[in-house]
Amino acid sequence: MALAAAPLTATPLAAAHPGFLSPTGVEIAFLLVGLVTFGAAVITVTTKQLVHAALWLVVALGGLAVEYLLLTAEFIAWVQVLIYVGSVVVLLLFGLMLTKAPIGRSPDADSENRWIALAVALTAAVALVWVVVDAFRTTWIELDGPAQGSTEVSGQFLFRHWVLPFEALSVLLLAALIGAIVLSRKSDAPGSPRGKEQR
Repeated sequence: MALAAAPLTATPLAAAHPGFLSPTGVEIAFLLVGLVTFGAAVITVTTKQLVHAALWLVVALGGLAVEYLLLTAEFIAWVQVLIYVGSVVVLLLFGLMLTKAPIGRSPDADSENRWIALAVALTAAVALVWVVVDAFRTTWIELDGPAQGSTEVSGQFLFRHWVLPFEALSVLLLAALIGAIVLSRKSDAPGSPRGKEQR
């Protein structure tokens, strides 16, 4: 009698905890958005038009923001939108406009080293995955405390451990913007060929 009653008590537990073969709507959305993000990233590095590459980069970074939202990390998602989509990509497009980059197809953007680039990219991806898996192999997420992607946890972690890299990155982005302005002004100088043409 006890053996016959065991499956009856296990059925509600199995229904409460769906397995790998019964994904939820959030998991399906996460997979679909991940595929779109991956496709946008591939197009970003394979297109020969610089402006199109920047716009596809917006799609890829926006897809990452949606993935963060699906992981209930709202603060990280908005940081992704504000900093990467709203600042880095705009800075990239601004630099393209200031340096008079070609708008149409750019054959010069292809160096015919695709196989070498693919090998380097795969090696970097394998190394990155191995480092992340090895670093977080024994890391456990505490579910009783605040959510890991919340503003409180992210702010404490950022301002305790990553203040200096964060500020260094902001200075680097500012230097890139100033460099783009300097390059554009040099091309318009009176002694340059472009300046002579304008005369």
